[in-house]
Amino acid sequence: MAVGREVMAYDVVVVGAGPAGLAAAIRLRQLNGALSVCVLEKGVEVGAHLLSGACFDPRALDELLPDWQARGAPLHTPVRDDGLLLLDARRAYRLPLPPRLRNRGCHLISLGQLCRWLAREAEALGVDVFPGFAAARVLYDADGAVKGVATGDMGVGRDGKPKANYQPGLELHGRQTLFAEGCRGSLTREVFERFDLGRDAQPQTYALGLKEVWEVDPALHEPGRVVHGIGWPLPADTYGGSFLYHLDHRQVAVGLIVGLDYRNPWLSPFDEFQRLKTHPVLRDLFAGGRRIAYGARTLVEGGLQSLPRLTFPGGLLAGDCAGFLDVSRLKGCHTAMKSGMLAAEAVCAHLEAAVAGKEVLTYPERLRASWLWQELHRARNIRPGFRRGLWSGLALAALDTLLFRGRAPWTLGHRADHLALEDLSRHAPIAYPRPDGVLTFDRLASLQLAHVHHEADQPCHLQLRDESVPLTVNLARYGAPETRYCPAGVYEILPEADAPRLRINAANCLHCKACDIKDPTQNIRWTVPEGGDGPRYGAM
Repeated sequence: MAVGREVMAYDVVVVGAGPAGLAAAIRLRQLNGALSVCVLEKGVEVGAHLLSGACFDPRALDELLPDWQARGAPLHTPVRDDGLLLLDARRAYRLPLPPRLRNRGCHLISLGQLCRWLAREAEALGVDVFPGFAAARVLYDADGAVKGVATGDMGVGRDGKPKANYQPGLELHGRQTLFAEGCRGSLTREVFERFDLGRDAQPQTYALGLKEVWEVDPALHEPGRVVHGIGWPLPADTYGGSFLYHLDHRQVAVGLIVGLDYRNPWLSPFDEFQRLKTHPVLRDLFAGGRRIAYGARTLVEGGLQSLPRLTFPGGLLAGDCAGFLDVSRLKGCHTAMKSGMLAAEAVCAHLEAAVAGKEVLTYPERLRASWLWQELHRARNIRPGFRRGLWSGLALAALDTLLFRGRAPWTLGHRADHLALEDLSRHAPIAYPRPDGVLTFDRLASLQLAHVHHEADQPCHLQLRDESVPLTVNLARYGAPETRYCPAGVYEILPEADAPRLRINAANCLHCKACDIKDPTQNIRWTVPEGGDGPRYGAM
């Protein structure tokens, strides 16, 4: 039975209340206060699903809101000390700090807190911000151009039928729709495929970031200290690294980044992260401390050569859903903001001039003329340089940054992460130690700190294209890698009398998208659950 849906019309619809989407909304209203702008956020509140390190470069914020300090932006911990360590199982060796990793002038922040502040600034300018509304479908006009999005229906049961509390979703129509969903956004993936946006780009490559926040002994706390690590616990053939950020209020953020192009199907990023904390250089810091938060999120790392076509009829991409992270600096918040601002400037000019056609073709031109393009160009060879392992990657990075200063006469390429996984028989199993419940923990204990909630009686938002593949391919060839790469224990293989069975614990999902990216046959597709469902990170 057809259901009538309320339609709300705007000049610009922004999908995603992260740094890119909110910067775009603010810039649009700064440029033209007559433009109607709305921002949709799938989390129960702005910032609920946001997770980053985060060592924040305020360059884009300086341009967007130059008086951010007077406005009370939550940048309270300036970086005071930088370090880079090479770790083995017992020792740490201090390395020279590359120029791109010098963080003076940056601030250690909570991205969720920053975006909640940005949302208030946007609302003060007249932007409508709608948290708890998950954009579930892209809408198209008769010519095939994007005309907006529809939010998901509420109150649909596991069987797909409406429940007593059923409410149909809304249709948000826009003259332009800006997708700023973050890494591997589900609607971005749809328009990517529909308009073949990756046709002239390298495959995208991703990493999984895992993070905890601890309260530590005040005597060991050094606000503003930044330490990055490479090497242990990851094997030399796996890209990644660790970070340790001393925040304010006795808090320390610790995290591990693992490239999702790893080859060993036995590898578990979550368990590698737990091992990291047992290193002698870290163990004493957390002794007697208290773990207060946990979360995980994928990062988009392909850089300049993996940028897709950014515009299409009726819409455009900004932020991490396009791939603007600068791997050489381990930063993406300021680049996401700048891409949103550039998109807003192009959209505003396009709408004001009533340009013929529905595609904002000046956006890529503005991007190429900006400092953002220059930053990505200098960093373009860092990530692909590590495809052959840690040591060759370090050598190529030194050659590219120190000798050529980011202007090497070559551009290295990527391959899709899901193609990297090798058969189980080619690798020895990894025996991870059992968690001690004091320094190291299991997934379920960690999930409690992410405050994950999903309505139990709703359709599973983790969809399988072929329900036989998890057993006939994933289990048979790779030993069910989804049970290891998922940082939330969503996927389980249950031994049963007749045959093993895959169980999907969708209620555990952290919305990290690792399964959508790493599944070797691309059989898993992540879609949005009911609006407001998922983690509630707070100050992550």
